[in-house]
Amino acid sequence: MRAWLKNAWSYRKQFISLLVGVPCYETYVEHMKEKHPGEPIKSRKEFFCEFLEERYNAKGGNISRCC
Repeated sequence: MRAWLKNAWSYRKQFISLLVGVPCYETYVEHMKEKHPGEPIKSRKEFFCEFLEERYNAKGGNISRCC
């Protein structure tokens, strides 16, 4: 039980991020290193700007609508 709680606690940041709909940059970097080693990894700013653009139709990280 203790090992399970320790493991669950280690995923708390990722869980909370997914709960509110924000992707985890660290998970993205790990995925790119493991699955796409030859491709460039976006910076944290580029990653979140792309996320905002996809989710909120943002332009360069600036949200252009509220809903």
